[in-house]
Amino acid sequence: MWNAIEDSLCQLGESPFWHPQERALYWIDIVAREVLRTRGEGASATVERWRLPSEPGCIAPARSGGLVLALRDGIYRAKTWGGELALLARADYDTRTLRFNDGKCDPLGRFWAGTVNEAKDGPSAALYCLDARGGRTPVLTRMAGEATTANGLGFSPDARTLYWADTPSHAVKAWDWAMEANVLSNPREFARFDAKPAGWTPESSQPYDGRPDGATVDAAGHYWVAMFEGAQLVHLDPAGRRIETLALPAQCPTMPCFGGEDLRTLFVTSAAKGRSEAERARLPASGSVFATRVAVPGLPVHFFED
Repeated sequence: MWNAIEDSLCQLGESPFWHPQERALYWIDIVAREVLRTRGEGASATVERWRLPSEPGCIAPARSGGLVLALRDGIYRAKTWGGELALLARADYDTRTLRFNDGKCDPLGRFWAGTVNEAKDGPSAALYCLDARGGRTPVLTRMAGEATTANGLGFSPDARTLYWADTPSHAVKAWDWAMEANVLSNPREFARFDAKPAGWTPESSQPYDGRPDGATVDAAGHYWVAMFEGAQLVHLDPAGRRIETLALPAQCPTMPCFGGEDLRTLFVTSAAKGRSEAERARLPASGSVFATRVAVPGLPVHFFED
């Protein structure tokens, strides 16, 4: 049973995380150029919105307070909610056609962010890692490439496997990951989904699982991925086998995360931008953040270290 968070409607919701100290859910609306967060609980709960100068692709909490944010032209640091944005690293790509997209921090506090080629005319998107630990000068390193729309980033609980998806290819890859040295090796296909059938629409009878968007990993090492246009989450075991499929009241879920006091509340952002009037009438909560309870907890969010 999914419940929509009141006043959580977005054009393109993404990058949710649960902040344990604040007991708040954070996420972004890429199109509206906003960061959002919940304040309070129960009937008195509200949603705050912070307007940004350009599209945020992803965010993460910082250990010393505030957020790290990947905007179109670079990665920034804000010490407080709504505070000044300090540039940590400028993007090394053409910001007219590329921008940062999906990302999060790893267990050591490095910030990872992939990019998206908005022209969709070739695999020019890449995955980057920003290291600013110990107050050092931030270093932005390109870690992987050959993608069009970077999504699905996740880390296994033992920090030995990194997952990354290219949404248009309908595939999720896995790498062996040496966390301390930050070296990726042995790339392989972790999961592949069928391509969209020709002429498919959400109202057609043709089956379509959707394509992999954002993802998260639970405490058992299972991978949960939002299937854009598939109206579902797919739950995969560490071998890439499908465990279950959870239908959602939105055609375009975008990214899940675990939260709540026991990390057993599963939150999912979704998109409303560009959807038809017929679809919006059929699924009026599209663009909202949805929540449900699950049996296995997730992993706590990793904080940015600087």
